[in-house]
Amino acid sequence: MGGNQTPLAYDYTVARLFLYATILFGIIGMTIGVFIAFQMAFPELNYLFGEYGTFSRLRPIHTNGVAFGFTVSGIFATWYYVGQRVLKVSMAESPFLMVVGKLHFAVYILTILLAVVTLFAGITTSKEYAELEWPLDLLVVVFWVLWGVSIFGLIGIRRERTLYISIWYYIATFLAVAMLFLFNNMAVPTALVSGHGDWYHSVSWYAGTNDALVQWWYGHNAVAFVFTTPIVAMIYYFLPKESGQAVYSYKLSLLSFWGLMFVYLWAGGHHLIYSTVPDWMQTMGSVFSIVLILPSWGSAINMLLTMKGEWNQLQSNPLIKFMVLGSTFYMLSTLEGPIQAIKSVNALAHFTDWIPGHVHDGTLGWVGFMIIASMYHMTPRLFKRELYSKSLMETQFWLQTIGIVLYFSSMWIAGITQGMMWRATDEFGNLSYSFIDTVVVLHPYYTVRAIGGLLYLTGIFIWAYNIYKTITDGRKLEDKELNVNRSPMSAN
Repeated sequence: MGGNQTPLAYDYTVARLFLYATILFGIIGMTIGVFIAFQMAFPELNYLFGEYGTFSRLRPIHTNGVAFGFTVSGIFATWYYVGQRVLKVSMAESPFLMVVGKLHFAVYILTILLAVVTLFAGITTSKEYAELEWPLDLLVVVFWVLWGVSIFGLIGIRRERTLYISIWYYIATFLAVAMLFLFNNMAVPTALVSGHGDWYHSVSWYAGTNDALVQWWYGHNAVAFVFTTPIVAMIYYFLPKESGQAVYSYKLSLLSFWGLMFVYLWAGGHHLIYSTVPDWMQTMGSVFSIVLILPSWGSAINMLLTMKGEWNQLQSNPLIKFMVLGSTFYMLSTLEGPIQAIKSVNALAHFTDWIPGHVHDGTLGWVGFMIIASMYHMTPRLFKRELYSKSLMETQFWLQTIGIVLYFSSMWIAGITQGMMWRATDEFGNLSYSFIDTVVVLHPYYTVRAIGGLLYLTGIFIWAYNIYKTITDGRKLEDKELNVNRSPMSAN
């Protein structure tokens, strides 16, 4: 920055590319999600497009599209924005890091596009959240390593010596996902070993109970280090920036960070309660899940207390609404998960619709709202344009909030109803209800769930339109207007 204190000219080329990807994959992934939600309520929708339109073919595309398309794009977009600003260094200063960033984006997009094609074709390992076959796994490793080079490269040339808490969370995301992904996706390409089968087919290194253990160590921690730590990184940067308030407690942020690191990794066993996994391991999963409330709520409470004395901003700034309600959904989800991990509760809840209810109040309310708010905050600074419409943001917020409430409340009721009906017996000890009885009873709740998803998807289209109009028609901003905390937004 030099003695003349000239403001750094940050280079947001890569951040803009990932912003576009976030919006694109959000629309694709959630549109498919709403369609398969309606398939659950109206099964005849499974037959519209032959084998390529069935629930079983579309569901992996939905989960991968939202988890690893929308969410991971949002993580990368915010890194290439936040990383430069908190480390006080521009990517333009390092031609090497600029090439790495652009290559990172190119390999990532290639991987996602190939993932969509292969999953549509039915080429899958059938492992939850790890459906991609080994050639695509290798591409994932390539773009993840490129991201790591970007992270540690920027840290290496930084001017700001102190690493802000958000950087710690991004580092944790990179390291933990690398470890989880490598171990869970160990596979043997069958054609290379046996000489038979398709060249892209593979078989997992693990089998039986061992496979289940490694899979859910990975599966639950994919939630921890894709849906949690990088999203916490976002809110620790964007909420103070947008509100003009300092983080309430830096010590609490560090305490929560190390709590998440040590506790989250051992909670995956709660997916395997009442299975062939050793009993002590099931109990460990339950215990660590309960303990996990502390660091999770530590982060959420820290964020809510950051707004202490400034709650009036909720009335005037929709971005604060998104982030505060996102933190509230995070608290709700991280209380509900541990409750479901208690063995007696799990006996009722497991395999029921209460589980996707829990997952989606976290992903839609916490992850979705934080990425939406982050992109809204970044857009004026990426393009030097005023946000197009505040009223559209308000409309989006309320549509999506209603959608989330309809979604998770219908799934709570459906799941508990399912569990109770499956367990009910008559005076002779026979099951009182057949499986189809439960399906008939749940039909209204599936319909409500789909409508809730449709409202949330409508909000996603409003978000995409608002950002598009910001980029194309928003009022051009002067540099001094970009240095204020709140996002410049039109009142229309």
